[in-house]
Amino acid sequence: MLVTCWPSRILTICGPRIDERLVAAIARLDDPTLPIAETNRRLGVVAEGLGLVRPSYQQVRVIVHQLRSQKRSSRLGETLLQVAYGMRTQGQILRVLEGES
Repeated sequence: MLVTCWPSRILTICGPRIDERLVAAIARLDDPTLPIAETNRRLGVVAEGLGLVRPSYQQVRVIVHQLRSQKRSSRLGETLLQVAYGMRTQGQILRVLEGES
């Protein structure tokens, strides 16, 4: 924590770069069913435990969105397109949604 020459202003330290250990921690901590703010809170605890600067919420949000988009399967989109063009039946799409091929 930084204290400025104005007693009423207390600033926290936020760095522009995130240590690769924290990026790895984000990948492990992120639960898509929870808000990104919860991942950010958990990451702050990890950062402090490692003696690193706590990343800003904006940085964490950008990384979480990148990681979540990589986890998405294009299989559902492909299946919907195939149904739209009559290449698959509705029963086949239900099997895809249930995790079958």
